[in-house]
Amino acid sequence: MTTEVTHSATSASPTARQVWTRARGVALALVLLLAAAVAIAVVRSDARHGELDPRSADPYGSRAVAELLADRGVDTRVVTTLDEASAAAAPDTTLLVAVPDLLTPSQQTRLHSAFVGSRGRTVLVSSGSASVERLAPGVTADPATSFDSTLSPDCDLPAARRAGTADTGGIRYTTTHLTADECYPSERLSTLLRIPAPSGDGDTVLLGSPDILLNDSLDEHGNASLALQLLGSRPHLVWYLPSPADASTASSEGERDLLDLLPSGWLWGTLQLFFAATLAALWRARRLGPLVPEKLPVAIRASETVEGRARLYRKTDARDRAAAALRSATRTRLAPLVGVPTPQAHAPEALLPALSAHLNDDGRPLHPLLFGPPPGDDAALIRLADHLDALEREVRRP
Repeated sequence: MTTEVTHSATSASPTARQVWTRARGVALALVLLLAAAVAIAVVRSDARHGELDPRSADPYGSRAVAELLADRGVDTRVVTTLDEASAAAAPDTTLLVAVPDLLTPSQQTRLHSAFVGSRGRTVLVSSGSASVERLAPGVTADPATSFDSTLSPDCDLPAARRAGTADTGGIRYTTTHLTADECYPSERLSTLLRIPAPSGDGDTVLLGSPDILLNDSLDEHGNASLALQLLGSRPHLVWYLPSPADASTASSEGERDLLDLLPSGWLWGTLQLFFAATLAALWRARRLGPLVPEKLPVAIRASETVEGRARLYRKTDARDRAAAALRSATRTRLAPLVGVPTPQAHAPEALLPALSAHLNDDGRPLHPLLFGPPPGDDAALIRLADHLDALEREVRRP
């Protein structure tokens, strides 16, 4: 028994072709993931660019309502910091907060303190449960949004009655203020609330949906009329677009650590990456299966392999396996010598008669020798090996 030595490859390191074969699946998956991310980012940026921005002419912008207000003598000023929004609160000013939920709790408290006594109007657009309790105490946002987007006013507020039906369907509100105007109900909950100030001057308006302010839907139903009446009651309109880059946040909340600067969805994103990495590891992990022959980097003598296997058999007292291996190899070599096909070498009814006829000795106990039970000790195993060797020499003798 010899082992073929490959002289052209003396290293077990994988070749470049092997590395590419193993890594091409991961590379393809990463390319597809990157392409999908870019496509989603492009689509989302095109669809929501300049949302609720009075300077934007995109479908989700609000430039149309700002120009209509300008024709009626109302000037619109855009602010992006909490300090500017707080300083703008005044009796002759309407303060519109575009996305109140983006404000932190401390920012919401500061903003409410600034406009609560200003005797002006404050319009909160789509204020959810994260902000409504601080910006409008006594009001609760229902977690389920309204099913219908176009609703009827069904209240005594003059602006709503003149506008008629409008696309206010969105967040629904309940309030404990007895003097509040509850308009555009959806399943008995209002999507537009007007809460008068305790002093009688000024008010706070909660709008459940931004649709009446968007360029794309301003000309539908009574959206334009309602938007102009809510935002045009005073000569000045301050349009507050909260920004994550607001420098006033640090001064109002003190020193913040790294975790505070991370976006709110970082934990969920990290968990998704962890599951993706786990699935990739399971996908690329080494699998149990049939043995695959590999080129040996060095030459191994056949005798060393035999001795190593013999030591393993002896260490585990596997005399049955050793005897079976010896008998099987002997039968395989004897079968062609006596005219028996190799596939039938391990069938006693085929091998033993042919072997007896070749030896001209019908009385020899060949069956216990070639198909007998395993030896009981090492000495018996050695005797079995000697008898098998002697039998093979006799058959090979001319």
